[in-house]
Amino acid sequence: MSEEKTPQEIASSNRNRKAAVLCFALVGGMVGMAYAAVPLYQMFCQVTGYGGTTQRVEQYSDTILDQKITVRFDANVNGVPWEFKPVQREVTMRIGETEQISYLAHNVSDRVTAGTATFNVSPPQAGAYFNKVECFCFTEQELQPGQSYDMPVVFFVDPEIVKVPELKNLKTITLSYTFFPLEKKAPVAAAPNTNTSQNENLGG
Repeated sequence: MSEEKTPQEIASSNRNRKAAVLCFALVGGMVGMAYAAVPLYQMFCQVTGYGGTTQRVEQYSDTILDQKITVRFDANVNGVPWEFKPVQREVTMRIGETEQISYLAHNVSDRVTAGTATFNVSPPQAGAYFNKVECFCFTEQELQPGQSYDMPVVFFVDPEIVKVPELKNLKTITLSYTFFPLEKKAPVAAAPNTNTSQNENLGG
């Protein structure tokens, strides 16, 4: 015959069950947040310019200041057999003025290779005011053996930058791109032609 539990034991058992349920919910929430962290962080960076992430816009600036700023261009590869460089190393422009420059990629290998580029701006605080109208970032680029490809970037520096105390006297911004290899999925093998096999077996 089982012993009857006291009210204190019943209350303790209920608390233990609630604690267990809470722990499972917490673990599940942490797993869900881990999966969502990367896209949420990328969205946060694009909206705020955090970490030197530049802004993507659809229209040009309607204000151009007399104050000038120099933009330098940097290029790197990480695991892609390419030569990758800016066509020009820097440009001096008026703040708010739209400028177009190009990067050049050249596949030095004997095979087809593909890559995608990430980017950032230095100093990081300037990322929120570096606006790109056209860019090749986060877009798959595939090059045949020996092929070269010209990739334009159209951008301007937001005039609002001069209203930021830490940036109002900024003279130089560096735009940097790094290309990483893009993994290709293996093609699905074609299904065998069963009719042909049957005909051959039948001597047809």
